[in-house]
Amino acid sequence: MQASARSPASTRLVPPSVQDLVTSRNTAVLLAGGTGQRVGLSIPKQLLKIAGKAVIEHTLAVFERAGCIDDIVVMMAPGYVEDVEKIIAKAGFAKVSAVIEGGATRSETTERAIAALGEGLAEGEDRNVLFHDAVRPLLSERVIEDCVAALDRYQAVDVAIPSADTIIVTRTHGEDGEFITDVPDRSRLRRGQTPQAFKLSTIRRAYRIAASDPKFQATDDCSVVLRYLPDVPIHVVAGDEYNMKVTQPVDVFIADKLFQLASTAAPGTGDEAAYRELLHGRTLVVFGGSYGIGADIAALAESHGARVYALGRSTTGTYVENPEHVEEALARAYAETGRIDHVINTAGVLRIGKLAETDAAAIQEALDVNYLAPVQIARAAHKYLAETRGQLLLYTSSSYTRGRAEYSLYSSTKAAMVNLTQALADEWAADGIRVNCVNPERTATPMRTRAFGAEPPGSLLSSEAVARTSLDVLLSELTGHVIDVRQQDPTRGAGEASGFEQALAAVLDRHEDC
Repeated sequence: MQASARSPASTRLVPPSVQDLVTSRNTAVLLAGGTGQRVGLSIPKQLLKIAGKAVIEHTLAVFERAGCIDDIVVMMAPGYVEDVEKIIAKAGFAKVSAVIEGGATRSETTERAIAALGEGLAEGEDRNVLFHDAVRPLLSERVIEDCVAALDRYQAVDVAIPSADTIIVTRTHGEDGEFITDVPDRSRLRRGQTPQAFKLSTIRRAYRIAASDPKFQATDDCSVVLRYLPDVPIHVVAGDEYNMKVTQPVDVFIADKLFQLASTAAPGTGDEAAYRELLHGRTLVVFGGSYGIGADIAALAESHGARVYALGRSTTGTYVENPEHVEEALARAYAETGRIDHVINTAGVLRIGKLAETDAAAIQEALDVNYLAPVQIARAAHKYLAETRGQLLLYTSSSYTRGRAEYSLYSSTKAAMVNLTQALADEWAADGIRVNCVNPERTATPMRTRAFGAEPPGSLLSSEAVARTSLDVLLSELTGHVIDVRQQDPTRGAGEASGFEQALAAVLDRHEDC
């Protein structure tokens, strides 16, 4: 539907009718009406590229993946509706129901969304609406799920985190500048985030009352409910430090770095029947499959009906640093099974020692095995994985976030694996190939034992646990992700660690390596 004569909003719908918006229960509304002036841009900040994609594309992807969200409406800055439609079409976001031109203010944009969502609703019919800043691209699915769950009990929900800073109240005295007039109790202060979630009927009623107030102005939607529907309690859901808003120029650089560090929780473990259904008849090629994680992946996949080619120096004479060996191994698997669904590379070398004291042969080996081999495997595997729309799975270590003394070659090549994963995931998206990277904490493998010797029992992950998570990743729809595999800490509640804390811990913990 094009812009109608009865509304100033320019509305573009995919599919072609607003009626489709009312068939589902939970709608995410992306507020993307900002112009980008504060970050010094000539285009809206939501179209700025961070980590290879427009900010709004990252945000859309989060809601597209969220199982509790039924459809998405985008409220876009005037004049840029077609730009967003192109992004949506290219990425294949199936949940996007409408792209609507936003208003001159935040409140006007919200009113336009409310009007569109209310069209066609029967008397007494309601729905859940989550309003989210499009320039908060690092939102977690956990926060979305908590908001939707809270709407089962409450009519209005906000998202907030404790204030780490002391907040002061000031007053300006002429040319003398500002002076403190109050220091509120920090324990009661929270920093508001989005989504802000409501029953549609509630937020619509609040805006109807606000419309009769000549002094009405608002920068967020919970404040409208708080002021005009004071009897409606606004429940607060715990937010996430990661859920930052790209507003100032420095935010662009911070967000870009956080995307590099961002890790994804391991997908839920499937049951045995699911493994059999998804793996039966599939072909897996595992480089580095002689022992450790690679051997365990091969054994687990084979036990569930997959055809597995486990390749390694000591078992099949396959040297990953030799391009001919890689190409021959893939060609053989394809010739014998007619397909290659997943290619996994767990091969690596870890040599401890100061770089200045490392000989040329050891340096070359580290580069050949840890970096050039995955590059060659990726190049050779592309044509096979494109046929099956399969997945390439690589491995990194927590040292990718910060180089470690005495194994600089290892940590730097592991950083390269993350960049390679993220780059190929974008490059191969059009081919339907998924690319992910597993980041296990310290794991009991022969390679680690050779490097560090015996370590305290229980201090390491088992290679079997990493292998099972690896299969979960292969069977998921994830792409471009770094998936953390961590031991469970009995002193921490489930879901207690935020994504920001995990990334920060990866940066600061100098002793955690796979």
